[in-house]
Amino acid sequence: MRPTPHKSLAAAACAAAALAAVSLPATPASAQAPRADACTPAQVVANGGFESGTSPWTQSSTSVITDRTGESAHGGTHFAWLNGVGSTHTDTLSQSVTIPSGCGKATLTFWLHIDTAETTSSTAYDKLTAKIGSTTLATYSNLDKNTGYVQKSFDVSGFAGQTVDVAFTGTEDYSLQTSFVIDDVALDTSGGSTPPADSTRTPAAPSYNVSLTSNASGNGWTGHESATFTNASSTALSEVYLRLWDNYHGTCSAMPITVGNVTGGTAGALSVGCTALKIDLPTPLPQGQSATIGFDLGISVPDGADRFGADGAFNNIGNALPVLAIRDAAGWHLDPYTNNGESFYSLAADFKVTLDHPTGLLVPATGTSVDTPGSSGRTVTTATASKVRDFAWAAGPFSKISGTSPAGTAINIYSVSGISSSDAQSMLATAKSAVDTHAARFGAYPYGELDAVIDNNYWFGGMEYPGFVLDLVSTTALTHEIGHQWWYGIVGDDEYNNPWLDEAFADYSTDLAQNKTGTNCWNSVSWASSAEKITNSMAYWDAHSSRYSTVVYGYGKCALHDLRRVLGDSVMAKLLKDYATSHWYGVSTTAEFKAAAQAATSTDLTSFWTQHRIDG
Repeated sequence: MRPTPHKSLAAAACAAAALAAVSLPATPASAQAPRADACTPAQVVANGGFESGTSPWTQSSTSVITDRTGESAHGGTHFAWLNGVGSTHTDTLSQSVTIPSGCGKATLTFWLHIDTAETTSSTAYDKLTAKIGSTTLATYSNLDKNTGYVQKSFDVSGFAGQTVDVAFTGTEDYSLQTSFVIDDVALDTSGGSTPPADSTRTPAAPSYNVSLTSNASGNGWTGHESATFTNASSTALSEVYLRLWDNYHGTCSAMPITVGNVTGGTAGALSVGCTALKIDLPTPLPQGQSATIGFDLGISVPDGADRFGADGAFNNIGNALPVLAIRDAAGWHLDPYTNNGESFYSLAADFKVTLDHPTGLLVPATGTSVDTPGSSGRTVTTATASKVRDFAWAAGPFSKISGTSPAGTAINIYSVSGISSSDAQSMLATAKSAVDTHAARFGAYPYGELDAVIDNNYWFGGMEYPGFVLDLVSTTALTHEIGHQWWYGIVGDDEYNNPWLDEAFADYSTDLAQNKTGTNCWNSVSWASSAEKITNSMAYWDAHSSRYSTVVYGYGKCALHDLRRVLGDSVMAKLLKDYATSHWYGVSTTAEFKAAAQAATSTDLTSFWTQHRIDG
């Protein structure tokens, strides 16, 4: 995804009532799946909602924990109000917590509202610092003002086995108040510290078979999905998890994605904001054995020009099909959805998706599509795709133009109303050029046709799926999203924990395609803090969202340009093409890329990685 400046982070409105499906129990958004029996999940912050007096919190004054007028709680009636005085002032709030040593995952969350009388858009006069022990997790200021509460989340797993203070310190300068209002503080622990016996990613070789029927407008779909998979790990699989990503766009009581009538396993609790569904297998699945689960599926598309949303009559249906989560040496990857970037991490899979829809709706989709007549006034679009990490489609009365790139890739441009024919033709020309340019550098495009849906109302700029992208009328953005066909699509990565591996690489690829060399771009780098790194996870960037694009996209591609200057143009070109080939349909990690780069040169790159803050 390529974010645009000043984008709204508000999610689309909640979906309509969930389509008919068996009701599943839900757990809070912070819940995670257990990684080993040694850990009993717990929430270790006491009185995090401030509804039971002030104990065990330590506050700098009796007015910090309050229910006084002027601010409101996120939940209940009480909250912590730091500062808001309008003169030189410091407030503090802290609690000592013990994080169990038997758990492999610890996540600190709190809800924060900031309002201010400061009018500057550039100077942080008043600040709030959040710390655990002696480690600063984040600093906020009057520049981070918002109209409501925003949840902040931090991985504090490194403090397992320790007793530390969770502390907040707010400071104001001599004039103009800023209020830092905190509520519903929690520190959830989960996951045993004992990893699986090996680091093999499993369940492997997934194959999805989906049959869905839409309503008249294409914003409601019902049907059935099955997933067949193999356990590649020497550790037996007792359960699997389905990611229902788009439930982020609704609520647990009105889920856009509903699953029911599960076969091949027993549905457990929904967790992680109802975006993860545990399915217990009938018996543990040994290494090399395969299994199939099936379920009824309902999809209700909310309003909004989002990657999952309806822009009027035009429906974008990205990340709606449930896919299997990955288990590796770190355990089950059940990261939360992020609206700032991507959380998606999945293995290459085969999809066969049958979409029954009104004939008046065009349905661009991942893979290669074939249309056949359905019942009266309807068409059945069957899309097949091999070795893709996800499947997305759209439905609406699009205008469509098609062409073929010089190297032979079929390109389809689907435009919403309001896109001129000249803009559509321009995007077709861009797509033809971009797909061939990237293919020449990194390897032949393998997904058959490439569909692009063009809509200037997308707040996010553009979004990538295998063989299917959403984009504005923008040559640069479309070239970037098509670059993602290689960096995320063919060469996969853990987009939540390593976002730079696809975003920086796609932006670097875009520069190359547009003959930009990034000369001196590293000279403009200015780090916001010692904790800021190109290789930080989305947990960090969600807490520092204003810096995400600058660092991951901007500094990330500049680092790759600098690496090219160190290695030389031809060596860098060979490195990337060989790296793509060796990770084709696989998963890239920062450590593997650093090792490949080091192997390509006799120059010691240790100081290069340190200077460019590329850890891993």
